[in-house]
Amino acid sequence: MAKPAGNVKGVQVSQTLVRTAAGWLLGLMLAVAAAIVCINLVSNSVASPQQQVREYLSALQKGHGSEALGILHASVPSANAAMLDGTALQTAASKITDIKLGNAQSRGNNRVTVPMDYKIDGKGLHSDFVLERTGTEWLFFGKWSFVPTSLPTIDVSVVNANQATLNGVPVNLPNGRNSFAVFYPGDYEASLTGKYFSAPATNTAVTAGTSAQTPLSLLTKPTDDLINVVNDKVKEFLDECAADATKQQRLQPDCPFYHVTNSRVVDGTIKWQITEYPKVSIDPFDGQWVVAPLNGKARVTAREIDLFSGLVGDLNVVHDFSFTTRLDIGADTITVTPIVSS
Repeated sequence: MAKPAGNVKGVQVSQTLVRTAAGWLLGLMLAVAAAIVCINLVSNSVASPQQQVREYLSALQKGHGSEALGILHASVPSANAAMLDGTALQTAASKITDIKLGNAQSRGNNRVTVPMDYKIDGKGLHSDFVLERTGTEWLFFGKWSFVPTSLPTIDVSVVNANQATLNGVPVNLPNGRNSFAVFYPGDYEASLTGKYFSAPATNTAVTAGTSAQTPLSLLTKPTDDLINVVNDKVKEFLDECAADATKQQRLQPDCPFYHVTNSRVVDGTIKWQITEYPKVSIDPFDGQWVVAPLNGKARVTAREIDLFSGLVGDLNVVHDFSFTTRLDIGADTITVTPIVSS
């Protein structure tokens, strides 16, 4: 009767071993599955080509130009480098919103394209980044790197000036123009704000490193301050001219206005008055600023004697007049020189 008991014990031990082996096998399978999941997660995140793009964008947003340049593996063209670091670079990247990186698309030869959709000032834009697999890390994970390229450039020009502001940074524009190396994607805005001259801001979004970029052209105009200064000087000249003509009792003074008559004018009765002052307009011409011809009206009043009849009457005539000026603008001075034909 002891033999059957031994068989039962042997069966129980065998079942225990089977369960243990099954448990180990299940654990091993779960571990392998977990490892596969982890490998896929890592491959699709920190070891993915998209991760290189994320790191590049992060460097742009921080204004770390040297880091971004190293990640992008880009060469710097022969152009002004003012936009490649610090505030200017941060400003370029600050308007990029709603970033969506797409799946890497194979280009063959271990290269892929990573598409990126985003917005700048609410406008939907698209950029493509080309990367290549340069090796393997930890047996499973691909090592990705940007395919070397060259940074794009933006041409900036300004009318009758040699400085401007680009992405909040003062920049020099020798002879009114310059070329700037820039990162992409990014938004670049040029403007000119001065006491006497200004230009409205103009901007362009750079989305690729190869296509031609839209140049930024600043259309400089005189400010109200300059118009007012020139207007005051013109008004002062005309008022003094009218006052001197009245004081000197001259019908044909050294002024833009005059009167011709065949009658004899009674001394002490001549009076000149400006009834309509010119409207000042300043425009660029041949690298300088010129004041457009100035047109106005002046009234002369007097007592005059008709030489044929001897009758005394009142003279009251309004004359149109026109003259030009030379405008000289220094660092702190504005000179308006009237040019009156004799």
